[in-house]
Amino acid sequence: MPSSPSIRSAAIRPHRRAVRIWLYLLAGLVVAMVALGGATRLTGSGLSITEWKPVTGAIPPLSAADWAAEFEKYRGTPQYKILNDGMGLDSFKALYWWEWAHRLLGRLIGLAFFLPLIVFWLRGALDRRLGLGLVALGVVGAFQGAIGWIMVASGLQPGMTAVAPVKLALHLTTASVILAGLVWLAAGTRSVALAPAPGRIRAGSVALMLLVLVQIALGGLVAGSHAGLAYNTWPTMNGRFVPPLDVLFATVPWIENFVDNLTLVQFNHRMVAYLVVILAVLHAFDARLSAPGTGAARRAAGVAILALAQMGLGIATLLLAVPLWAALAHQVFAMAVLTMATAHARLSRGHVAVATAVGEPVVPFGFEPLAGRTT
Repeated sequence: MPSSPSIRSAAIRPHRRAVRIWLYLLAGLVVAMVALGGATRLTGSGLSITEWKPVTGAIPPLSAADWAAEFEKYRGTPQYKILNDGMGLDSFKALYWWEWAHRLLGRLIGLAFFLPLIVFWLRGALDRRLGLGLVALGVVGAFQGAIGWIMVASGLQPGMTAVAPVKLALHLTTASVILAGLVWLAAGTRSVALAPAPGRIRAGSVALMLLVLVQIALGGLVAGSHAGLAYNTWPTMNGRFVPPLDVLFATVPWIENFVDNLTLVQFNHRMVAYLVVILAVLHAFDARLSAPGTGAARRAAGVAILALAQMGLGIATLLLAVPLWAALAHQVFAMAVLTMATAHARLSRGHVAVATAVGEPVVPFGFEPLAGRTT
């Protein structure tokens, strides 16, 4: 006979640390996934696997015949015919292993998410808010695999040699949302109470987190369209801080410039980068003045320092004409900025201690019917 919810609610506190470690480990895996995805894109490997097999695709080619079959499929793609005509099998294998590793890590992340989730759920270690948040993240993560295939499929269309920039940006942004969600939930699992920061600090921290997400999406457009190679000067774009309007909006209809016009794509990424840094620095000074000596002030300063470092890395990447190491470092460091901004935004809200002895016990997520509660 199952134990009562009041008894099971006691499991929430001792399991809280385990849940927090699990969530941060998942966040680390997502960052690794973003890094591996960036390497796959920069090496031109993303179109080497031409089919989406969520289960059987985990098994790579095991024989010469298997490799020949996979290579033959790739030879039918526009990327091979336009860019890699004459490529040998060994070169194809190098491409294939990057993409296979990227997809395998995605599968492993899925297992690392859902298996512990089931265990924590059955043990009554999740409260309602955390449980619902995890379920929502699980749904987004499941769709992320489909988004990845939609992205790859766009690059297999006639005349395409790479994936569509919008779909790549969507894939990267969704991964970033998952990372932010994991960090948000993990930061909220502290077992001790935390007082909220002043209202302006709370609002500023959330605005900063959302702006970092927007900047990452714009970075995805830059990466997908190779707009980083269009202007390799700074602080101007070939002598002008703001290019002429007829250059920024040279494409008709005008809305397509935000995706297809390399000048506007890079310009937008530059301008939002400045905005992120300015907001982060002002927010840090505001937190230092309105909440001196607090965790909020220290976190705000950390976000500002990371934002400044990320801008410097972005400038170096641009001036060096986007070498592989710099592009990867810039992409991964963006995840560090997002992680810090998200943790800051969540902790600035404050929270109460979990499962205190005062008041009604916390009913574990999924056990509400046993407690006679539906909300």
